[in-house]
Amino acid sequence: MSNQVEIVREGLVLRFTLNNPENGNEITGEMFEAMLAELRKETENPQTRILHIRATGDKFCTGRERSARSTEEMKTEVKRLVGFKQLLRKLPLITIAEVQGDAKGFGFGMAILCDFAIVSEDAVLSFPEIKMGLAPTAVMSYLSEYIPIRQAFSLVVTGEPISPKRASEMGLVSESVPRHRLSKRVEEIIHSILQLDEQAVTDCKEFFQTAIQNHFDVNAKLAIHSLTVGSLSMNERKNNKRGCV
Repeated sequence: MSNQVEIVREGLVLRFTLNNPENGNEITGEMFEAMLAELRKETENPQTRILHIRATGDKFCTGRERSARSTEEMKTEVKRLVGFKQLLRKLPLITIAEVQGDAKGFGFGMAILCDFAIVSEDAVLSFPEIKMGLAPTAVMSYLSEYIPIRQAFSLVVTGEPISPKRASEMGLVSESVPRHRLSKRVEEIIHSILQLDEQAVTDCKEFFQTAIQNHFDVNAKLAIHSLTVGSLSMNERKNNKRGCV
């Protein structure tokens, strides 16, 4: 298990605590693998009812590690990214993101996929990939299921940040609260869910997932190809710039 993500079970709650603050809690390959292993266990044989994702430091998650260079490495990296999002979305547990600070790229997308995203009102939310020359097709494969496509397009094509208040108004996150109340609010939600009938809650989640599924899996496959090609192209441009210096 990676020491950059703390994974603990507390009764019926599974907690992932991102612990890579010196790098903005960027998700590394080891962190992905550790979390994926737990998600697979819970998908096959649920032992808890709630997944609570949080982070140490001032930032929630500012993206993911991009260490791949070859085509095969890139495809493996992107498959892992998309696979994580698919598992997170299909997980039978109720998922809650406690966003105490900035969430960018993968971090923002992960929070959106959670059933509840409770965000500190002073956080900054964005998809900045376009400014690196990369179309964020992984998040584009599901973003328009949460907000109208015009709003989704504007978010990804400009890369400009939005406030938690605006994200809440759009429907991308559940609530924005003062930072000092964030953890308490999340624990209130956890307590409320655990008081409800487990099967009824599970049925609600499964029904919504069935109703909105449509083209997500198709889009996920397209995202693997697009992100692989786009990432290779981005790296090539970076290398060309270095060669011109």
